[in-house]
Amino acid sequence: MRVCFDGLCFASRRPAAVEQETQTVLCGATALDTQHLVRLLKYANFAAPTNGLGIAFGSPSPQSRSLPSPRSDPPSSLTTHNPPSGASLLSSVSTPTLPSSVASHGSAGKDLTVSSSLQLVASNAVAGTMNENSGELGAASIDHQPSQNDTSNNNLDASSNVAAAVNNVKQMVVLQGDLQQNLYINDPASLNLTPREQELLKVIQERDIRIRELEDCLRHKHDEVAELRSHLDKFQSVFRSSGGAGGVSPGGRKMGAHGGVQRQRAQGISAEPQRDISVLELMHVAFQKYDKDDRSREIIKSAILDNDFMKNLEMTQIREIVDCMYPVQYGAGSLIIKEGDVGSIVYVMEEGRVEVSREGKYLSTLSGAKVLGELAILYHCQRTATITAATDCKLWAVERQCFQTIMMRTGLIRQAEYSDFLKSVPIFKNLPEDTLGKISDVLEECYYQKGDYIIRQGARGDTFFIISKGQVRVTIRQPDTQEEKFIRTLGKGDFFGEKALQGDDLRTANIICDSPEGVTCLVIDRDTFNQLISNLDEIRNRYNDDAVSEKKKIYEEFRDVRLSDLRVIATLGVGGFGRVELVQLAQDKARSFALKQMKKSQIVETRQQQHIMSEKEIMSEANSDFIVKLFKTFKDRKYLYMLMESCLGGELWTILRDRGHFDDGTTRFYTACVVEAFDYLHSRNIIYRDLKPENLLLDVSGYVKLVDFGFAKKLQSGRKTWTFCGTPEYVAPEVILNRGHDISADYWSLGVLMFELLTGTPPFTGADPMRTYNIILKGIDAIEFPRNITRNASALIKKLCRDNPTERLGYQRGGISEIQKHKWFDGFYWEGLRNRSLPPPILPKVQSVVDTANFDDYPADPDGPPPDDLSGWDEDF
Repeated sequence: MRVCFDGLCFASRRPAAVEQETQTVLCGATALDTQHLVRLLKYANFAAPTNGLGIAFGSPSPQSRSLPSPRSDPPSSLTTHNPPSGASLLSSVSTPTLPSSVASHGSAGKDLTVSSSLQLVASNAVAGTMNENSGELGAASIDHQPSQNDTSNNNLDASSNVAAAVNNVKQMVVLQGDLQQNLYINDPASLNLTPREQELLKVIQERDIRIRELEDCLRHKHDEVAELRSHLDKFQSVFRSSGGAGGVSPGGRKMGAHGGVQRQRAQGISAEPQRDISVLELMHVAFQKYDKDDRSREIIKSAILDNDFMKNLEMTQIREIVDCMYPVQYGAGSLIIKEGDVGSIVYVMEEGRVEVSREGKYLSTLSGAKVLGELAILYHCQRTATITAATDCKLWAVERQCFQTIMMRTGLIRQAEYSDFLKSVPIFKNLPEDTLGKISDVLEECYYQKGDYIIRQGARGDTFFIISKGQVRVTIRQPDTQEEKFIRTLGKGDFFGEKALQGDDLRTANIICDSPEGVTCLVIDRDTFNQLISNLDEIRNRYNDDAVSEKKKIYEEFRDVRLSDLRVIATLGVGGFGRVELVQLAQDKARSFALKQMKKSQIVETRQQQHIMSEKEIMSEANSDFIVKLFKTFKDRKYLYMLMESCLGGELWTILRDRGHFDDGTTRFYTACVVEAFDYLHSRNIIYRDLKPENLLLDVSGYVKLVDFGFAKKLQSGRKTWTFCGTPEYVAPEVILNRGHDISADYWSLGVLMFELLTGTPPFTGADPMRTYNIILKGIDAIEFPRNITRNASALIKKLCRDNPTERLGYQRGGISEIQKHKWFDGFYWEGLRNRSLPPPILPKVQSVVDTANFDDYPADPDGPPPDDLSGWDEDF
């Protein structure tokens, strides 16, 4: 911006390198008197700084404050007089506070009045200053200290118009800027400056040049720091994080002190696997209920509804949880929750006060109705803080197993009831079980009061209704009259409006609520219905691969291989249960393999036996170019082993860490590889549940393969699974809320993966696990998308990350092909990807079958060999 007035030019600019820096330039060949300054300030009303402090010009005040001189001279009092003619025009000008080192007076009998609103603040940098007694132009910019020579020229002409004008400008004009303010005067000779004044002016200009040089140096240092940070993250990523003051994000990404994220390998989290159980069995699972007075019930309920996580539960679930909570009491000074302990209980505080601390540091004091330790009801985890009773406390508690059973039971009962309703409708009765399950999930409950018209004859509509509670009456309006003829009454389980789903949207009767207590209906609209109905058998049978013969061939090839035949070359990775080693067969130097070894004792300790057996079963059957192949398994007293193909291109996570983020084309290629892997798995009703860059490996050709099937599970047709597992930043809302999940949870994680590949950071990231989950529950629409994510990519991510699982792209009528047909994939060569003729965006350098240059270096296991486990749970491994 450049504003010129009567020979003066004010230019405000913001250099790209210095954020929030604004410089004001004063150019001119005309001496200014007060009248010129008044006119200038009237038109050059620059915005004041955000701190709101400033100088107001007005009438004299007995409380006028003096400004200290920047020199060693005693400070002069700020003279107050009536303002000169025209000075009242300044009253509307917003001006910031002057730096405390600037002494400002009027000149030659034209002093300006400063009111009592004059306030002083410290300034990080000071522009050129004017000594009021000498009229001399000072140079106190940045760290400049006047020399002895400066004080020897105190007798310069104080009546100089130029000096006074500049001094007044410094007192009145808003010089914008947070970091520095520089004053320039062009053509000093035309201003009739003395040699001394010209010398001082030159000092100011030289200092400004020096400032520019320092800014360039600062930019260079910033780039060096960024590069060193990248190297530091690389080295830290191969060591176990100890947390530190900054805390650790739920996925294992170490959070910096200012919220920055150092990339750490994310660790998966899993609760104890929930066994497949029928509704009838769950109906017979009973937990003891504890008597409570109405006050206690209301306190527990209000605490749950005030909690960011638990407020998302249904009221029927909350009532059951309240019933099952039992009383506990703690005396003052007692330890309620200890940081680092493994917890399984959530508390609600009714009376008393508690103190929260982390790593020995006090955080806060809590009182009133509060939920404590809610993360423990989701999965087996360590407490993230210590809670101590500050006074005698009365609390209510519930165990994780009780909570999860309540959630599972209410979900299964509702799904079974809804499916029974749907089976009674002719257009639904021949649909597959899993389609009925999808429709059950998308049904919405709507409530109507007595006398309400649910459907009005002659109106158009696209909605189908099933009555779940109450009754309605059906009437038909007679021709040429307003009279309605009663037809019949419909009750629970009856339905109406089914023709609307088939395209006939003209209503032929009135449906009126007839119950005093109202009517509750389950509702689905035509668009949602059509999105869910598809020929699932066609999708499921699309693959006719020769998996059986392929697996038989692999079995024959590795039948005689023994664990003792393997030679360890190097460590490729470190996981939750052990390590992955690069190995070779003693008699075959032309190939290499990846040997995953898992500690049996640790598997038992974390109750993951079922997941490990499921991993072996799924990988043994899988036959896809986008899934790492399993050749053979071994076991001994301490470990389980899986011999797999080696992918020497390295982890996608490592490449993402080193590059920061990927462009659109690179992200599209890797996302497409994952889509192909999901297509193979989902067609067999297998849910993966642990998608993240850490679980994507590049082979020597640069193609991505899915690895680590520890959380994968084969689902029964139309059924869901209830175990909380996955990487926290990637888990879907229904997993967090324990509502049951299926393959749609993988589509959510696919959207999260796209976002992380494009930006380098997942969209949902908090300082601790519960914060991350609460951010996820707020939804993808609450996330701000960076500019580098294109419109089509953003649209696809949002369609994948829909809160309602049935609305996610890939889960609806067209299946996963809907993702492949999305605009973001326009022009993508899918056939070339499948036959591996499409050039990859990154071709890794692999010198030999034992080249590990694309992997980080890992230290030896600090824990040493684990204890033996001879319990026999792994008999079929």
